[in-house]
Amino acid sequence: MSLLEVERLTKSYRQMGGESTLAIQEVSLEVAEAEFVSLVGPSGCGKTTLLMCIAGLISASSGRILIKGLEVNGPPANLVLIFQEYNKSLFAWRSVLGNVLFGLEAKGRVSRDAEEKARHLISLLGLKGFERHYPWELSGGMQQRVAIARALAYEPEVLLMDEPFGSVDALTRLELEDILLKLWGELRTTILFITHDIEEAIYLSDKICVLSRRPSRVIERIDVDLTRPRNQLATRSEGKFLQLRNEIYKQISGSDR
Repeated sequence: MSLLEVERLTKSYRQMGGESTLAIQEVSLEVAEAEFVSLVGPSGCGKTTLLMCIAGLISASSGRILIKGLEVNGPPANLVLIFQEYNKSLFAWRSVLGNVLFGLEAKGRVSRDAEEKARHLISLLGLKGFERHYPWELSGGMQQRVAIARALAYEPEVLLMDEPFGSVDALTRLELEDILLKLWGELRTTILFITHDIEEAIYLSDKICVLSRRPSRVIERIDVDLTRPRNQLATRSEGKFLQLRNEIYKQISGSDR
């Protein structure tokens, strides 16, 4: 049984004047335990809406979402969502250590062991020495590392990531990709990842779901048959990588006509 299942999910919004806009149309997908799955598709196709439904933050019009066989009817306790706008999700009045500790406090873990774990995650994410700094004293890439550390401190069974690296510069983005893969390899958290970047999706993922233009539907499910661990230069130069990039690009550009 898959850890996360989305079954024929449909979401429409009612506009002023009584008209409805169909954002998602009967989307179905599965994510196995410890699997890294990415969603790609044209801009405005409903990727974030789908993630918000999975997170239990908005209600679907029809269909259902299951985590470990239990239907999602609100924010699940075993799931965390990381937004693209990381600077709005961090607590400005808490230090780096305080923000990461919040993920442990949310699970009722306030102890010396909890602080040691928070410091360990901070170190893994390359933030050692910045424990007492506040979010507004950090660069965008560093703030996003804090958001990732806080999410992982909570030990979610499912981690949803909505274009988490979309607002950082290109080199920082590559660095964050490698940090995320390292942490995922150690913690084996199940990840559902949204990105506009086809190459990023291929580099990170076990599987990729390609979504159509709105109303969003799954038009292709692709297995990423590339060896791990991955390397920014070697992996992106492989013939399989380039073939997948071209295939996905054709799927997305074709769906956007």
